[in-house]
Amino acid sequence: MEGIQKKIAVLNDLSGYGRCSLTAAMPVISALKVQCCPVVTAVLSNHAGYPECYMDDYTDRMEAYLEPWRKMGFEMDGIMTGFLGSARQASIVADFIRDFKRENTQVLVDPTMGDHGHLYSVCDEDLIEAMRELMQYADVVTPNLTEACALTDTLYQENGWSKRKLSDLTWKLHLLGARSVILTGVVKGKQILNVIHERGKEPVFHATKFVAGNYHGTGDVFAAVIGASMVRGVPMEEAVRRAAAFTKKCVEKTEELGAPEQDGLCLEECLSYLTKLS
Repeated sequence: MEGIQKKIAVLNDLSGYGRCSLTAAMPVISALKVQCCPVVTAVLSNHAGYPECYMDDYTDRMEAYLEPWRKMGFEMDGIMTGFLGSARQASIVADFIRDFKRENTQVLVDPTMGDHGHLYSVCDEDLIEAMRELMQYADVVTPNLTEACALTDTLYQENGWSKRKLSDLTWKLHLLGARSVILTGVVKGKQILNVIHERGKEPVFHATKFVAGNYHGTGDVFAAVIGASMVRGVPMEEAVRRAAAFTKKCVEKTEELGAPEQDGLCLEECLSYLTKLS
């Protein structure tokens, strides 16, 4: 699209080692020609998937960090939220969205709370409820199956998800206030499904070939493509197609290089592929 370069605020943690959260999102958003404006929720030496980790919680500094933005009237074309470590952080994020969302600002909430049927250790009932509150501000939410079940009080199951059951799950997320839902990474046989459910439309099931591998930061990469595409005016189904294709390319390249799963996707090898998708 022509005109002034788009800006998207990304509220997430920063891990120095291991590609996830901001470390994964920033290069992807930049490659899609959108300016990434980070709002750091925590600084980690490396992500928590490693045996040891230093973490500096930024909750007490977030409001001071954002105050100059408010005073100077900074405007954002998009807002993305990722990992939040507490209900208090979620409350600060909700305030940020209320303050900075304009008529045309696109808001993506990625309720990063767990995967494979297990919630992260910081994810208590207060945080789950706070994430539900964030749904009302979202133009699109991108939960995986574990997160969608937690948000909707649905019993999690690893397998046996029919299209009807998946549709029911996305409807429940709509009832929490989300305008559009992208239910990500549902494995069905040799395929992986992303369920796209825009308000007022029937769900669309986008399938790609399943590539094995449990790489950290995969959801962050997927969401970053969606968020940057949204602010550039890309239709939802096309944005999901691009996100799925790029993520798959990254997984294949990472497997080819034999990189450890903990280190995340070797996305640096694949950034030029994004220009071919856009």
